[in-house]
Amino acid sequence: MAPAWPTLAYEEWHATCDTLHAHTQVLGKLSVVLAPPEPQLQHAALRLTARGWDTAPLPAPDGSGSLVVALDLHDHVVVAEHSDGRRHRVPLTPDRPVGDVTRELLAAVDQLVGPVHIDPRPQEVPWSAPLDEDREHATYDPASVATYFAMATQAALVLAAVRAPYRGRSTPVNAWWGTFDLAVSLFSGKPNDPHTDDYIMRNAGDAQQIEVGWWPGDGRYPRPAFYAFAMPPPEGFETAKLSPPAAHWDSDLGEYILDWDDVRTAADPHRAALDFGLTAIHHACIVCGWDPALAASAEGVPPPVS
Repeated sequence: MAPAWPTLAYEEWHATCDTLHAHTQVLGKLSVVLAPPEPQLQHAALRLTARGWDTAPLPAPDGSGSLVVALDLHDHVVVAEHSDGRRHRVPLTPDRPVGDVTRELLAAVDQLVGPVHIDPRPQEVPWSAPLDEDREHATYDPASVATYFAMATQAALVLAAVRAPYRGRSTPVNAWWGTFDLAVSLFSGKPNDPHTDDYIMRNAGDAQQIEVGWWPGDGRYPRPAFYAFAMPPPEGFETAKLSPPAAHWDSDLGEYILDWDDVRTAADPHRAALDFGLTAIHHACIVCGWDPALAASAEGVPPPVS
């Protein structure tokens, strides 16, 4: 059996990682177009399931029901499925360019629910080729994808446990297609002005929040890691000593970081990652001046009803 907490260095699969990331952007853009808008762009978020990355059920523009589009990382296909049972499968292998997959998927969506027009420009990535024309990203190694998905699954279970006791508003475990990460956000109930003209930051950051997440690495930080930050970060936010001791502040990223390898080699990896998230939230609640009752609930006080 494969280890429950495997590892995959970003350098070993960066080409496949970028291809997979580009595929998630197509799902996200379908959500942007079809889902009812929500605060902090929550309608645009995807979900990690037992098979891969999925959209929420999206309203069919022809009024015929709902549509779900899923990246199946076991069968390595994109599946577009109507609520009436009709479905189309678009293969991701052998090494199909993102542009080919995108055009075939959009044609399948057209057959299921009528024409849907997305903005094909990729977002929050260093490349610029439109998704339906992208021939640069074609590398797809199923073994690397399987390892990534095993890692992401363990990370998502940690994040779900991090947010579970919190009694204020919080998000589910979001799979973000712009930054290719998983994250939960806890909100204080107070607004925030991010002081930026950037559309994503202006909307995603317009409420005071604490975010804990995980990503598989990227060009800025080429190794998988958990992270945590607060918005807005008060003076002195970076001075905490979190648990486990390997957790540290990264001044370039502006986030607390706990490397995946420090988690998976711990005696209890799930507990180590959970402690990181909970101690980050505890610190953030104090220095950000959150309601003490909300801060206590993040630590399970009062406990859930039995």
